[in-house]
Amino acid sequence: MVSKNKENEIGSLHGGRRGTSTTGGRRDRKQASRPAPPPGRSDPLPSTSAGLAPAGPSQAQQSAPATGGTRRMRWSRAMNEDLMRAFYRATGAETGRTGYRAVMHREFLRLLPELIVSEQNLADRFRYIQRSGMFSATELERLRSEVVPEADPTTMEQPISDVLPNVEMVAERPSEADADGTTSQDIEHMRSILEGAILEIRRTPLEERPKLPRLHPNVATRDAIEAANGLLPQYLEGSGDLGETSSILFAAALEVCRYTSAKMPRAGRNIQRDNAKPAWKRRIERRITQARVLIGRLLCFREGNTRPRIMRSVKKAFAGTGVRLFQPDFGQKLTERIDDLKQKVAAWGKRLRRYSERVERYQQNRLFMSDQRKFYRNLERPKLQPTGQRPETANFVAFWRQLWSEPVEHEEGA
Repeated sequence: MVSKNKENEIGSLHGGRRGTSTTGGRRDRKQASRPAPPPGRSDPLPSTSAGLAPAGPSQAQQSAPATGGTRRMRWSRAMNEDLMRAFYRATGAETGRTGYRAVMHREFLRLLPELIVSEQNLADRFRYIQRSGMFSATELERLRSEVVPEADPTTMEQPISDVLPNVEMVAERPSEADADGTTSQDIEHMRSILEGAILEIRRTPLEERPKLPRLHPNVATRDAIEAANGLLPQYLEGSGDLGETSSILFAAALEVCRYTSAKMPRAGRNIQRDNAKPAWKRRIERRITQARVLIGRLLCFREGNTRPRIMRSVKKAFAGTGVRLFQPDFGQKLTERIDDLKQKVAAWGKRLRRYSERVERYQQNRLFMSDQRKFYRNLERPKLQPTGQRPETANFVAFWRQLWSEPVEHEEGA
């Protein structure tokens, strides 16, 4: 009895209950003998028998915050404004973006030296500000004016390089180039290209001039255009008519394309594009041609031709069908395959004619909406090649006099 009471007292201390059985005490002792879970792993839920147990170090580990991760920096509005100021100062109010990231990073650290931020982080934050529309146009203009003040009448006569030092090429003042002389050399190179282009365009007829490509809007293109605009006045002063002015302007555009190494279209490309067949037409015609070639080789095989090329075509025609060569009903299968290919050729031909008629109707509808006179002229007159010979004047007058000069009586209807 004494030992049983002691076991009950021990069970009550471990389980928080009185009158528990001996198995409950043993279960509690087994749980107490288990090793504690390793740190960093979540502890198991406490059992009902351990409800009065004191909180150990495992609960302290759960309440402690996680360590070892990197916290993201919170950007305030003042920090975003300083980033935009650094961007405007690095690009000279968005006049030159060549290598601006390193300068923007340096300017931002000069404004906020206590921060530790990389160049890539600044570039990502700047793109986020642009995409999100964080600042309005008025606020951006205010930040831009703080970095680069507006020019007043007293400073209008100064060169642009004094106001915006990041401009790489100023065509109006080639003498005020950089210390290394790269700007003056570039302008002289552009001037030589422009003079050669002007001489080339003057000798070339209007219909044979090269087609100008579409230029990419980047800093190099913009600088080349500004330099060409600065070179144009001295050539336009001697222009005597509108044709000469047009030639000079076209030569300047050609000079910008050549200076920026733009990809020029090949000569005669427009003529080839107009005469080229559309992709759907070429695709259908290719299928018809391949099917006709295969039909011809299958006919040759049926007549007894067993050359290697013919045999390869026969195997290709029956690939994936499960038909074996020289089986008892192979002759019937060969005839069915030839008829199948002929039906496909006929279907593709009808499709080709149907698509061509649809394209013709579409072109006629567009021509009727844009130029009805040309539409009716194409309907009434067949397309004839011009002979280059003009009719004689006497025959011309006699033909029209027979139509309009002789009186004609008409019968009035009901």
